[in-house]
Amino acid sequence: MEQELKLRQIELILERGGFDVKDLGTIFLALQKQCFVLSNNVSNLVKQWPHHPTTPVAQSMSGILFAISNSASTEETQ
Repeated sequence: MEQELKLRQIELILERGGFDVKDLGTIFLALQKQCFVLSNNVSNLVKQWPHHPTTPVAQSMSGILFAISNSASTEETQ
């Protein structure tokens, strides 16, 4: 809710034209830096995420367990 209010305030300022163009450039560059940092962090997390090798038997058992658990939860909701 607070974020929506902040966004609305920014929209109103932009519509009124009560800002300096240099300020927009500064904000754009700051947001772009944040985007790059976030992207790099997510990439590093994905690279460091533990990979557990699975065998075909483990994969098929996983599917069976999912099917059993999925059907059990479906029965509970009916």
